This record gives sequence, C-alpha cells and structure tokens, in this order.
Amino acid sequence: MPETTVLDSTMHHEEAGSGTPLVFLHGNPTSSHLWRNVLPAVGGPFRRLAPDLIGMGRSGKPDIPYRFDDHARYLDAWFDALGLDEAVLVGIDWGGALAFDRAARLPERVRGIAFMETIVRPMTWEEYPAAARARFEAFRTPGVGEELVLDRNVFIEGSFGQTVLTGLAEEDLDVYRSPYPTRESRRPLLEWPRAMPLDDEPADEVARVKAYGDRLAATPEVPKLLLTFDSSPTLMIDPAMADWCTANIAGLETVPCGPAGHQAPEDRPAEIAAAITAWAGRHFGQKPPSTAAGAPLSGHPSAL
Repeated sequence: MPETTVLDSTMHHEEAGSGTPLVFLHGNPTSSHLWRNVLPAVGGPFRRLAPDLIGMGRSGKPDIPYRFDDHARYLDAWFDALGLDEAVLVGIDWGGALAFDRAARLPERVRGIAFMETIVRPMTWEEYPAAARARFEAFRTPGVGEELVLDRNVFIEGSFGQTVLTGLAEEDLDVYRSPYPTRESRRPLLEWPRAMPLDDEPADEVARVKAYGDRLAATPEVPKLLLTFDSSPTLMIDPAMADWCTANIAGLETVPCGPAGHQAPEDRPAEIAAAITAWAGRHFGQKPPSTAAGAPLSGHPSAL
C-alpha cells in the first residue's frame, strides 16, 4: 500500500500487476476502496493503480481549498512522482472529470480513457438526477451545506447509501467513514458538490468542463470507453446522456453493465472489470517500451 510524497503532502494508492499503467480514479465521497473488487479482476499486461485523491481516503489533508484545480495539481504531481508518463485512465464521478481534464491538458501522457457515471458536460438543474437534486441544492446553499456535510456528515451517513443499489456492508462503510472523523476533515466532501457545473455555475468549473468536452469531441484517435448502468434513480449517465456521449465524444465505445447505482463499482465490479479488460486488451495489450520491464516503479504493490 504505497504512500508517495506529493507537493506538501502524501498520496496513498493501491496497486497490482505490471505492464501498461491503468489508473483508476474515484470520486466523492469514496476512495481507492471503491475499486477493491475491480482491480484484481482486470486481466492482461496491466499495472493497475488506484490513488486516493488528496484530502480523501488515506491521502494527506493539506490546508488547501480542495477545488478542482487543487485536486488536478496534486494528481499531476502523483503521476510525476511515480513516473507514469503514459497511462490509461479509468474514472467515475469526479475521478472521470479529472481524467478528462488531464487528457485535455496533457494529451501526450494519456493513451485512453474509460469512464462511468461522471461529468461529461455542464448540466442544468432540470437534467440533474431528480433523486439527488434537493440534496445537492442544500449542499450548495451557504450555511446549510456546512451544517449538513461538515457538522452532520450526511454525505457518508445518509446520501452515500442511496447511491449503491445492492447495499453496502457496514465494514465497507466504516472504511469510507474513517477519513472524516472531524468537521475540518470533511471539507473536501463539501467542495465537490459546490463545483458541479449546473446552470452555468460555478463559472470556472463550467469553463473547465467545456474545455475538456471540446477535446473529447476532437480526438477520435484516443480510445474511449463508456460503461452504462440501469435501474437506479441516482444515475448521472442515463440513456439520454449516453446518447449524447455517442453523438459528441469521438472514438467512443459503449458497454452496458447492468443494474447499478451511481457508485457502480460497488454493484457491478465483475462486469466493469470484464469490460475494461476486453477494451484495454484490444487497444493497449502490447506493453509500451516505457513499461515493458514490468516492475512497478513504486516498488511496493499491494496484494489486492
């Protein structure tokens, strides 16, 4: 379970295998624990890594605002520290947005992107999942959001369970709960919903999402995989949004993976792993020269 010095803090990650790097990025309010049943099931010549975003999971908690740009900076530094010069990115929720953003800013370092349940474009409140709309409006309201997320920890204690269709074992909820024992430790959980690009706010995040959307539309040479799910009112990528992705994201393949909530790896890890294995094997099965030696650069892969 490697821990890497990153800027003024540290970032934890889980790791298994060797070969072409596949980097799995979680979102809010989870951690690398979300991928615990996916990483060991992905086959092929791939080095699978799943970091905890800064301020989340077992990564450090520096005194920063925890805006999108902060997460991108620390994540960039983590890639640099591990020497991951070329990688395939797999992202969910804000992890998908961070993957898109990195691919737009550093195209030479991203070989492909697989994504699910993430922010593919700015949305309106009317388009946002109805099951979560009132809750997210409250999170974004000054004073109310602080009480709900910082004081009452409702992201972990309430809303998280609604995004897992098959339910969550108490021991797994404890893993997700453990990084946030205090009011201050929960600041990242509040900043994420306030960054969601809804009705043209916040302007800086809307601009960033539009910029990576332009890049997704203009790069048919970069393989992309969309995993879709059904049967839950918490899904961000419903059939209409999946159709939009097909029409607007170049080089896209889509694989349906069955019933799941928004935190889909909790519900469908085997299907997710199978789809990623097949797609990655077709496009990236040959090890590039930079990773052909196969030895993990951090030297301490965990047994997943």
